[in-house]
Amino acid sequence: MSKQAIGLFDSGVGGLSIWKAVQQLLPNENTIYLADNKNMPYGDRTKDEIIALSEKNTEFLLENNVKLIIVACNTASTNAIPHLRRKYKIPFIRIQPAIKPAGLQTKTGKIGLLATKGTLKSNMLEELKQIIPVKDVEIIGQVGKGLVEIIEQDKSSSDESFDLLTQYLRPMMEENIDQLVLGCTHYPFLIPQIRKIVGNGVNIVEPSFAIARQTKRVLQESDLLNQQSKFGVHLFYANKDIRILSGILKDYANVHVELKNF
Repeated sequence: MSKQAIGLFDSGVGGLSIWKAVQQLLPNENTIYLADNKNMPYGDRTKDEIIALSEKNTEFLLENNVKLIIVACNTASTNAIPHLRRKYKIPFIRIQPAIKPAGLQTKTGKIGLLATKGTLKSNMLEELKQIIPVKDVEIIGQVGKGLVEIIEQDKSSSDESFDLLTQYLRPMMEENIDQLVLGCTHYPFLIPQIRKIVGNGVNIVEPSFAIARQTKRVLQESDLLNQQSKFGVHLFYANKDIRILSGILKDYANVHVELKNF
């Protein structure tokens, strides 16, 4: 069973920020990545819709005999993880906004959170606010409407993305944030543009390597680490378009990208 793949799903290419960290930390693991780009973005959907799509993605990965599933989408994690863990016996790794580490590092007491509407409205965000280790920390939330679509259209470096990010980030800068939490796995693709706007005085916080380390811990505890000496094989499936996936992954070895109905 240890040679079975790690499964990951997202509404598109955003979860690749998580996959890259997992592949770097665990190069011998096989992976299967599911991009449900036919139904993206998840952030504008209802909780019931998100749960239904997450179930469908989970069952596709289970049919492909994965040993663990990373829900590589903040919106799906915040809205569907409790349900998935009740319904399925496989281990799930959840993604959540890195509010706690940002709370530990802030000097101004102001944290910006750029996320989808689905994440900002979720119960998990309220729970995370309660565990901030420093008192009197203010979280300034902003819905990143349109950003997922820009990334999925391969326009991360465009003037359109810069203008939209400026609209979202300038008010946070005026509030004197010194931490910016990226609450969607798509948003790390925008870090070069974000850095142009916020400068070097703002720490950008995203969870990819923390998730990779958590994945390794769970595999070790479950005796599921792949002990093979060769590099893993990586399968990627999308149900609408594979061009962006293929372009991002073109420099990786042992990768197969396929358009598939699911």
